[in-house]
Amino acid sequence: MRKASAILLSAALLAMGVSGATGETIQQGGIRISFDGEITPRKLPRKGTAPVAVAVETRISAAAGKPEPQLTRISIAINRHGHLDPTGLPVCEVPEIQPATTAKALEACRGALVGSGHFSASVALSRQAAFPSQGKLLAFNGAYRGKPAILAHVYGNNPVPTSFTVPFVIGRTGGAYGSTLTAGFPAADDSYVTGIDLELHRTFTYKGKERSYASAGCPAPKGYSQAPFAFARATYSFAGGKKLSSTLTRTCHARG
Repeated sequence: MRKASAILLSAALLAMGVSGATGETIQQGGIRISFDGEITPRKLPRKGTAPVAVAVETRISAAAGKPEPQLTRISIAINRHGHLDPTGLPVCEVPEIQPATTAKALEACRGALVGSGHFSASVALSRQAAFPSQGKLLAFNGAYRGKPAILAHVYGNNPVPTSFTVPFVIGRTGGAYGSTLTAGFPAADDSYVTGIDLELHRTFTYKGKERSYASAGCPAPKGYSQAPFAFARATYSFAGGKKLSSTLTRTCHARG
């Protein structure tokens, strides 16, 4: 993935490659999923944390001859040595950005922006073959049903202008993971999620101090300059009750 020094709204995350890393592809019951991601920079403090960009991307498709899978829920767990801290950022509410174009969403909640990406789906119209549809994705610091969340605002204009917001509720888990991002997708007979790309990165000033929305450390044992770690785990739920999970492992380099 590219090293992010700022949020670039024109970032074409659909085309990004992961330098020096490999993703994972799994297939089960006619469903094929590829999951990839990165944290930059990888050289991080042994103690404490430093600002980082966290990027994940997933692709969903059907195996040859199988019906298209319909995603209903996704949960992404991030390593426990990474942190998301919105302290000092404005909170965006769903009604402020839904419905709205990308420009209008930015106008309403620019101060709460924490990332960007793309969203893709397969849309089936009556008496026509399904066709791919893509939209820009903006991520805002927000709340959903009283819980902290990342509001993923999607806007596309193919076949017609469409705007919707997917709340990724932020939770906590145990073991090797800390923060979880969980989103539900309403079942629709004519739309199937095929891809989600999201990069979280935001630095800002609060009470005179520089802060970062995403930060991480590298807990390499004393005497070791690097350490492998479980970067992220994604769990996918589909219509019909099928559920698949995929895990990415990365290596960080300790400084200090």
